[in-house]
Amino acid sequence: MAITSGRNFWCLCSSVLLVIAASPAHAETKLFESVQVTPPGEYTFGIEGPAADLDGNLFVVNFGKPGTIGKLPVGGAASEQFTALPQGSVGNAIRFARDGTMFIADYKKHNIFAIRKGASEPVVWFHSDEMNQPNDITVARDGTIYASDPNWKGREGHIWRIAKSADGTVQGQVMSAPRAMGTTNGIDLSPDGKTLYVGESSSGEIWSYTVRGNELTGAKLVKAFQPDTVDGLRTDVAGRLYVARILKGTIALMKPNGAVEREIALKGKEPTNLAFGGSDGKTVFVTQRQGGFVESFRTDQQGREHCVQRGRC
Repeated sequence: MAITSGRNFWCLCSSVLLVIAASPAHAETKLFESVQVTPPGEYTFGIEGPAADLDGNLFVVNFGKPGTIGKLPVGGAASEQFTALPQGSVGNAIRFARDGTMFIADYKKHNIFAIRKGASEPVVWFHSDEMNQPNDITVARDGTIYASDPNWKGREGHIWRIAKSADGTVQGQVMSAPRAMGTTNGIDLSPDGKTLYVGESSSGEIWSYTVRGNELTGAKLVKAFQPDTVDGLRTDVAGRLYVARILKGTIALMKPNGAVEREIALKGKEPTNLAFGGSDGKTVFVTQRQGGFVESFRTDQQGREHCVQRGRC
């Protein structure tokens, strides 16, 4: 548009400024409103295991084809390939330790891979032929890894504890538990690291256990959802649980006693897992099997994993 006078120019600019000021893009992001952040189809049907590093980059398994790990750079709108696992290995979960090491659960070859900060080559951290499949993992403050190990056909499962021994070797074993578990899937720790939450996909139940070395005690049923409707889960620094309700298309946000505060509506209907990220740890990224994309929403509390990575929990 041609501008013919200084007065007209000022009036036009004032109008534009008013429009910009009122634009939703410049308004404060609303809590618990999810938006799609990556294009559809970037990831395979096996999209899973999101985790954010200290710089805010998001990593997700199975970018383009099985066995890869994708990276969504900070502020990016599309992912890129970060690395590929050895032939035959396929990742299902990613978590970061306090020192920046990335751990990947390889459910095909029964490995836990480690990628040191600043590197991109995966090395075997732990392997056991006794595993059904390492499905989801969580990392404690001291670097101990807890891994869910489901037997889908048998509709049962276990929890593995994997940690360095006094001589520096990495050892793992099935944790003893006070009850027979179903298909163990989503897993995370409470903010103080004393309680382990485990989702069982077969029953739709979320259980809590007190962690005592290689033993799980004090089993408590936190919440019973419909069978086959729960997948990944995470906790925040307030101790609340975020549960991916696969097939329902929501994230259930609930208190440690099982009281559901809200069901956060998502763009896709098949959320497989979630992770906290962003500069303040209050952005939740969700992997969507339906469409093969990542979406995100803002929450009011920092994620436990984000706090642990920064050495504040």
